[in-house]
Amino acid sequence: MSRQDIRSRPLRLKDQAAESAREPMPMTEAHPAGRTIAPASRYGLDGFAFFVANLQTGFGPFLAVYFSQAKWTQSDIGFALTVGSLVALLGQVPGGAFADVVRSKRFAAAVAVIGIAGSAFALAVWPSFLVVLLAMAVHSGASCVLTPAIAAISIGLVGRAHAGERLGRNASFAALGNALGAAGMGAIGYYLSNGAVFYLTAALGIPAIIALSRIRAQDIDPSVFKEPAAPQQAPRPSGQDGIRSLLTNRGLLCFSACMVLFFLANAAMLPLVGSVLTLRASETATALIAACIMIPQAVLAVSAPAVGRAAERFGRYPVLLLGFGALPVRGLLLAYTTNPYGLVAIQVLDGVSASVLGVMVPLIVSDLTRGTGRFNLALGAVGTAMGIGAALSTSLAGIMADHLGSHSAFLGLACMGFAAFMLVALIMPETRQTDPAA
Repeated sequence: MSRQDIRSRPLRLKDQAAESAREPMPMTEAHPAGRTIAPASRYGLDGFAFFVANLQTGFGPFLAVYFSQAKWTQSDIGFALTVGSLVALLGQVPGGAFADVVRSKRFAAAVAVIGIAGSAFALAVWPSFLVVLLAMAVHSGASCVLTPAIAAISIGLVGRAHAGERLGRNASFAALGNALGAAGMGAIGYYLSNGAVFYLTAALGIPAIIALSRIRAQDIDPSVFKEPAAPQQAPRPSGQDGIRSLLTNRGLLCFSACMVLFFLANAAMLPLVGSVLTLRASETATALIAACIMIPQAVLAVSAPAVGRAAERFGRYPVLLLGFGALPVRGLLLAYTTNPYGLVAIQVLDGVSASVLGVMVPLIVSDLTRGTGRFNLALGAVGTAMGIGAALSTSLAGIMADHLGSHSAFLGLACMGFAAFMLVALIMPETRQTDPAA
């Protein structure tokens, strides 16, 4: 009996040691934030968000100025911009699906950056009609891949538990990149030429790729989007079944409907403010419009990290209500403000909404698609909903302004913004999950 007891003890100790060695493994896999992440990866993502925003700034208002200087007709300019807009709208879902399929999100992001930089170089060197159409299509298609790839890299790097703070940090650096990029490109266009803006845009692809290369592949958890919604649930199916699960995802459909209404009310407000400023303060309209663009970017840069932290602490629902609630208030203030400088100051509310949506859109989509492996596809679908709302907004606001005046147009947009706020309040669920695997 004593020999049996002696022999049994090492076996039990060996089993306990094996079990204790196996126990930490699920925690490490289920909680990516517990892994050691190199500072170079975090700072590399900061730099990548900054330089990508610089890169995208070159395809903003500078396009119309460049085409006009090249003696293009307004119809040709409009057609070229329309091609880019259509590809951007139709390419959201395929771009997200591509980002899902590609194993390396860094590779997808690098291909997108090269495509955007190449488009800028083609615009600068060969500004012919066919080349411009191709360049606009490539730029829009690459952008449809780049946005979900950055979100996937960010969440895979820090894990779900810290995704809000990381996405807020991305938005902050992107806002700084937009502001500095616009100022630098404006100065280059003024002192050199408008064509030099696109040479600079193409050159900015180099530091963007360098910053991307600083993000270590081993620091990005590729399985974070396939984790089940709760530890006791099995992962949801992928492939066609995964797509079907997205189409029947009530929370995702509700969120998409809210985004359509939000952009239906929001997209036309700044162009309408520009028109009003041109009529009321023609001599200083350009400077005031520039201030209207810069103020929301400054608010976004300062407040986005705090928005991410608030989303992790208080949940997604109250933060989303804050962002949507700022929109109808902004519309009402614009309708009853006659002072041009007051119109500029009201744009602070635009920065509040921009900081909330810049963080909450990828964060909520990540919550709602957990376990499907279709995060990027769903993010592209929500981006399509946003594009539809923005496309309809400018036309609708233009009709209201022509027939009823700018005062009534702002009131109409405010009413649509209030409808979007009420839709969020009534149908959007809280999507934050607090289980240990989050």
